[in-house]
Amino acid sequence: MIHSCTDLADVRSHIDRLDRMIVPLLAERAGYVSQAAGFKPEKAQVVDVDRIEAVISKVRHLANEYGMDPALCENIYRAMIDAYIVHEAQVWRRLHEAPPTGD
Repeated sequence: MIHSCTDLADVRSHIDRLDRMIVPLLAERAGYVSQAAGFKPEKAQVVDVDRIEAVISKVRHLANEYGMDPALCENIYRAMIDAYIVHEAQVWRRLHEAPPTGD
């Protein structure tokens, strides 16, 4: 339920409250994304288009259920997924690419 705000400070206070809830969830999601990198033997598997589109479809439906603009939700998720792909690729490289031997 969205609180009816009385002024901009009230709006910002609620946004700050939500950010304190969202950031821990993003951190948890990043942890699972990091684990996923370990299960993918090929770097090309980091980008799974079918999975991305399934997630987008799911969140668009959830947005409708919560009275949110599905296009807004999709845009947010696509940006978030892009950021997690960069993160997962970095983790994948650390896990799968052999470090230089220094010989």
